Amino acid sequence: MIAVIGLALGILVGLLFSPDVPPAFQPYLPIAVVAALDALFGGVRAQLEGVFNDRVFITSFLSNVVVAALLVFLGDQLGVGSQLSTAVVVVLGIRIFSNAASIRRSLFKA
Repeated sequence: MIAVIGLALGILVGLLFSPDVPPAFQPYLPIAVVAALDALFGGVRAQLEGVFNDRVFITSFLSNVVVAALLVFLGDQLGVGSQLSTAVVVVLGIRIFSNAASIRRSLFKA
């Protein structure tokens, strides 16, 4: 319940204050969000399978975001930022859909 309250407060604060993302960080924000969603879906799947560990979730969440951002930064430095960003989104998207399928099978026993 605390997580739901925290989520609601975060959305409310975001809507009230409309924070601006500095232009230097704008290319990394979508990648960080996709990486965070990957960790979130993985955590839900692990919870449904009964193997959830909060330390694994936190380290997965943080490492996904950092590694994805570093890959995009490296791509920008090499001049292939858009291609590397696309690759990161595709890989994380595959993981998200795989976790979503596992969640669906766990919930609906299908």
